[in-house]
Amino acid sequence: MKFTKLFIACAITFAVTSGSWLVAQVQTNIPNVVTGAKPVAVEHIKIHGTSLEGNLEGDAVDRDVLVFLPPGYQKDTKRRYPVVYALHGYSIGAEQWSHEIHVPQTIEGAFALGSREMIAVLPDSKTIYNGSMYSSSVTTGDFEKFIAHDVVSYIDAHYRTIPNRTSRGLVGHSMGGYGASRIGMKHPEVFGALYIMSPCCMSSMAGGGPGTPEEIKERAIASEKKVAAAKSPADLAAQSPGFASAQYATAAAWAPNPKNPPLYFDLPTKDGLLQPEIVAKYTANSPLAFVDQYIGNLKQYRAISMDVGDQDGLRIDAGKLHVIFDNYGIANSFEIYSGTHVSAVADRFQNHVLPFFSKNLCFTADCY
Repeated sequence: MKFTKLFIACAITFAVTSGSWLVAQVQTNIPNVVTGAKPVAVEHIKIHGTSLEGNLEGDAVDRDVLVFLPPGYQKDTKRRYPVVYALHGYSIGAEQWSHEIHVPQTIEGAFALGSREMIAVLPDSKTIYNGSMYSSSVTTGDFEKFIAHDVVSYIDAHYRTIPNRTSRGLVGHSMGGYGASRIGMKHPEVFGALYIMSPCCMSSMAGGGPGTPEEIKERAIASEKKVAAAKSPADLAAQSPGFASAQYATAAAWAPNPKNPPLYFDLPTKDGLLQPEIVAKYTANSPLAFVDQYIGNLKQYRAISMDVGDQDGLRIDAGKLHVIFDNYGIANSFEIYSGTHVSAVADRFQNHVLPFFSKNLCFTADCY
């Protein structure tokens, strides 16, 4: 029954965190407006995801992206800027993420308080099941490559960026924190500084679930029946609103199956019991399991930082990742601050994330 517990625990973890996200604007503390802060320009664009073409789930290939241009961008037309790519969490898209971190206000505040001017980019990676997991899957599309290649290439081609890895930062919160860690570990040739906020899904979450083994098995069987009866991804999503789709988002991302229409994924249980081969796929996508393969990549970063709230259950696995970094001698900072999963994200973005990148990104074209 071990992985039956894993399966339920995964859904429960998302239920807790995405339940918070649904009321994030109520629970998120907003920093005070900084007097004298200059306005940031906001552009709403779409970026074609070549890496997402042909995905079996039918998720959008042309993705919404928010671009925040610093106050000096329009004044000095010869100046180039570093770029920070900020990844949203599960159950929300780029627009909702912008409200959680209260941009452009927090960007304007960071600049007014001394952070150097940079471009900020918020790409949308929400799928039919409310989250791509920033993973590579024929079912959802290759969102890992979409971020690391398609989005970066487009921004470099259409804005005055400094197109060097040392002038690109990657940050994400929760599922976005998972994405930042996953993409960051695999693509040091693209990014030069890494900030991981309250990352989810670091381990395979095999800690168990509520109820007796019989109750856990019954819930797994009920989910299997729902999947078997679904006529399409849209049909299953309609029956599984909000965080109820989390178990299908992870299956689509981590256990794709092009020979299993109409949903094109495999669940981790069959008749309520463990499928070891699917367990292996989930585990293979857990950063705590694959981090040892990318130590050399991580050592290429100019700086790595991670934070998490003291009332956030995700702090346990975040701490484990920090210990691994330390054990390998990877320079990094780690902070457990006072707060829940979402309560401090706007403050952290203004007063910690952007100052971190201001200090650790390259602001001239000759940095390597």
